[in-house]
Amino acid sequence: MLSLSERDQNVIWHPFTPQKYLPVQIPIEKGDGLYLIDTNGKKYMDAISSWWVTLHGHAHPYIAQKLYEQAKKLEQVIFAGFTHEPAVRLAERLLAILPGDFSKVFYSDNGSTSTEVAIKMALQYWWNQGSKRRKVVCLQDAYHGDTFGAMSVSERSVFTQPFHDRLFDVQVIERPELTNIKALLESVDWAEVACFIYEPLVQGAGGLKIYEAELLNDLLKRCKDHGVICIADEVMTGFGRTGKLFASEYCEQKPDIICLSKGLTGGTLPLGVTACTAQVHVAFVQDDKYKTFFHGHSFTANPLGCTAALASLDLLMEPACISAIEMITEMHAEFANQLTESFPGKAMNIRSIGTILAFEWEDPESNYLNDIGAIITSKALEEGLFIRPLGNTVYLMPPYCIQQAELQSIYDILIRILNGDR
Repeated sequence: MLSLSERDQNVIWHPFTPQKYLPVQIPIEKGDGLYLIDTNGKKYMDAISSWWVTLHGHAHPYIAQKLYEQAKKLEQVIFAGFTHEPAVRLAERLLAILPGDFSKVFYSDNGSTSTEVAIKMALQYWWNQGSKRRKVVCLQDAYHGDTFGAMSVSERSVFTQPFHDRLFDVQVIERPELTNIKALLESVDWAEVACFIYEPLVQGAGGLKIYEAELLNDLLKRCKDHGVICIADEVMTGFGRTGKLFASEYCEQKPDIICLSKGLTGGTLPLGVTACTAQVHVAFVQDDKYKTFFHGHSFTANPLGCTAALASLDLLMEPACISAIEMITEMHAEFANQLTESFPGKAMNIRSIGTILAFEWEDPESNYLNDIGAIITSKALEEGLFIRPLGNTVYLMPPYCIQQAELQSIYDILIRILNGDR
């Protein structure tokens, strides 16, 4: 009889995975809080929250119970002409806590679609008013998803290379730094720009790059002065990842559109949100039916996804969760100092913010195709630790259910691996 991994290899194409010399996929049978458990009973600490989505740990009983209760009432309904309690209640709760003066919530089903919606919403905002403003500005090393619009506003990289001649043109600017902020502000004719899309403070898949809130704020102010629609992609940074509920809270200037997914449902089900201000929404309140926002998904505002998000918000607002975020933040900062002292010239660009810690190993430049990531991943798995470096960029982003001793254990394993003791 074939094993689960062998059956998988016969029929499944996994994401971001080279297909020649395909590694055997680990067969996971269940999850329990911090841990993933394979079919042989081996436990792995999930130190990256399974691609940054699992806020409260795996198989959380509270979220599971709420899903069970909702599934017995309503599992799915078309969201054109109908509505339901979980969708309305989630929108009400999100609008009450989002960083800015948001007015409406548009639902989709993942991070890429949430940014697609935002880009289309911003461009049509100007089109509906008869304006020719069409230029889109994004940051170097940006990553906003894998659909075509999301790829277009992302850095031209290994993720997008086969499609470069099919992506629409954008103006890419450098991340705001002390050395370039004046030139950066003057490098764009902002009066021609329709929208500026950015990952506030932390760029995720582009290499966990962190930049200063004050400088981002200067950039946003310039945008606001020229009426540019500002789109905050908080798919990764939202829901406490940077220490605050949303990374945009670090800036005085707030976005006009915000994109959410990943931790939105605590990692339980796919769901995307694109929220906008009343200023954006009013451009679509027209007698002309051609100015309708013609966008939607079959599973828009799926009742189960909305229910999971409501349950995740319940957990996120508990004092124990807030304390856990503070604990992880403090321990990451201390561990960053330890890395600096222990691996001079080896661990580079060491940085942390909130529950995110990252550094480059042996090369100051982030390189997604660097083989060191696969080597570190393999050694970590042997010790019951699951991490997945972005090439030579090693990072940690644990779920909030982690205990202090467990986080220390993750640090200890990583130190042993970097020391060559494994």
